[in-house]
Amino acid sequence: MPHRSGKTMIAKRFPSILPPLTIDESLETTKIHSVAGLLPSNVALITTRPFRAPHHTISDAALVGGGMNKIRPGEISLSHHGVLFLDELPEFARNVLEVLRQPLEEKHIAISRTKMSIEYPANFMLVCSMNPCPCGNYGNPNIECTCTQLSIQKYTSKISGPLLDRIDIHIEVPAIKYSEISSNVMGESSEIVRERVIKARQIQTMRFKNYKNVFKNADMASKEIRKYCVLDENSQNLLKLAMNKMGFSARAHDRIIKVARTIADLDSSEIIYPNHISEAIQYRSLDRQYWK
Repeated sequence: MPHRSGKTMIAKRFPSILPPLTIDESLETTKIHSVAGLLPSNVALITTRPFRAPHHTISDAALVGGGMNKIRPGEISLSHHGVLFLDELPEFARNVLEVLRQPLEEKHIAISRTKMSIEYPANFMLVCSMNPCPCGNYGNPNIECTCTQLSIQKYTSKISGPLLDRIDIHIEVPAIKYSEISSNVMGESSEIVRERVIKARQIQTMRFKNYKNVFKNADMASKEIRKYCVLDENSQNLLKLAMNKMGFSARAHDRIIKVARTIADLDSSEIIYPNHISEAIQYRSLDRQYWK
């Protein structure tokens, strides 16, 4: 997460590895953008997943949606079936961030005004980036951090524990070394990664084909988790140890299991093995590092 580690670039590449929109998703997305007045005149149907990246000065009303005479969808709904990217997360006002909690859980947003109330869908992927401190160099072995412990605490405290709890995966991005920048070794292309994602999503589509509002692992409630995420004794013991040692919440417990289910799907494995649980646990580092 240090400054200049490529966090923003990585986030902006997310749409390139997501599976294509289904017909139903395209119709829903098109309707929302049409209501918002953002549908181009020469476009009959939106076929690419939305990517919204509002500036950190955005108001809670602009994020949620609203208006005087007509309640228009906000950035949360405009990101439906796509990605909502919040760059430099602690720079957003705390009240703006807190309005994300309800739609992240319920996949829709209810907007009430004096004359009317309306509900918009809001099933989006939230992607955030942040520096570890105001100067961006905390934890960087090459550049000294100039922030005080108090300023670091104040900076990170803008993001509440309950909001962080609702983010499935936390990944630290270390500063890029010169040898890595100048290397001629090419990584996997987005097309190759996308093929794996599409294959995993197809597995999930078949898994939940008889459910009305469950399309992927992230949509699972407790009932579906108990049915499709059965853990063997070794996996249970590993998760129990992590819960007791790291103080994870009940919500984090369910999210670890759902992430492990997805990791297993990417491995084309019907069984969730201990290595899948172990990898999922590693993605919960921030809530114990900054929000103890």
